[in-house]
Amino acid sequence: MVPVTPLLGAALLAGLGLGTGLWLLVSLAPRLGRPRLAARLAPYLVDVSAEARAMTTARRSDPLPVMDAVLSPLAEQGQRMLAATLGGDQVIRTRLRQSGSAVTLAGHRTRQLLGALLGAALGLALALAAAANGSMTAGAPVVVTAIAAVAAGGIGGIAATDALLTRAARRRSARIAEEFPTVVEFLALSVAAGESILEALRRVARTGSGELAGELDRVVQRAAAGQPLAAALAELRDDLALPAVGRLIDQVLAALDRGTPLAEVLRAHALDARDESKRRLLEAAGTREVAMLVPLVFLILPVTVLFAVWPGLMVLQLGF
Repeated sequence: MVPVTPLLGAALLAGLGLGTGLWLLVSLAPRLGRPRLAARLAPYLVDVSAEARAMTTARRSDPLPVMDAVLSPLAEQGQRMLAATLGGDQVIRTRLRQSGSAVTLAGHRTRQLLGALLGAALGLALALAAAANGSMTAGAPVVVTAIAAVAAGGIGGIAATDALLTRAARRRSARIAEEFPTVVEFLALSVAAGESILEALRRVARTGSGELAGELDRVVQRAAAGQPLAAALAELRDDLALPAVGRLIDQVLAALDRGTPLAEVLRAHALDARDESKRRLLEAAGTREVAMLVPLVFLILPVTVLFAVWPGLMVLQLGF
């Protein structure tokens, strides 16, 4: 029986990673040769022929399908364990929706599981490297350190995955907040010109190019598919969970229920949105005022003092 040393374990992990990477690269390499006539005609017959659909389906020789079939039960069990341990499914759904990601809750749980595995592998590698350097000679400290490193790496991997999702959600929410006053003013102008709220939303979605315009485009598409406009707007409010968007949608829904003129409601909300935007700019300027002093104190002021004192020092040293 061959004893497994830290160096041998690291070599096995490196060889496994190298082999998997080479397999993936070979599977992505294009196949040489002229396609047959059936293969050239298959994309035009996918609607009427099952054989054509089978021929146009991508065929790869990579290990991912095999690994997915083998590891999917373990992945599902890991997802259930993470959901039972961490919880917060609604928070994750809200962050996924705010970030604009197409990943589902199960997909994010899978990312958390992969992050935990990668973090645990990194922690184990660091522990083995520390043991190989001879910093720990006894057997018990090596085992205890390895277990602690694996646990810390797994927790760190999950925390890093959630931190990346939170960062993406925060950045997209900030972009939506910046676009919000302009979009509301555009809606107010369109409704004041005589268009209905649905036509105004469609115009904003068609002419706009930002994040909020894309969200309004989804609302228009749902309304075109048969969903009531009020339900689509309420779903957008609940998905984004942004205070400004929620207030606007609540006022629009109340105006639709009570028959209040939408133009006045949207115009007043546009003024409030502009005032809120100005207030955020003033708050940002106030918080960054201290940061603006850093280059002044550590760069400009020392250079000024140097230019003022250096000639005098040189004169004194030369003896004039």
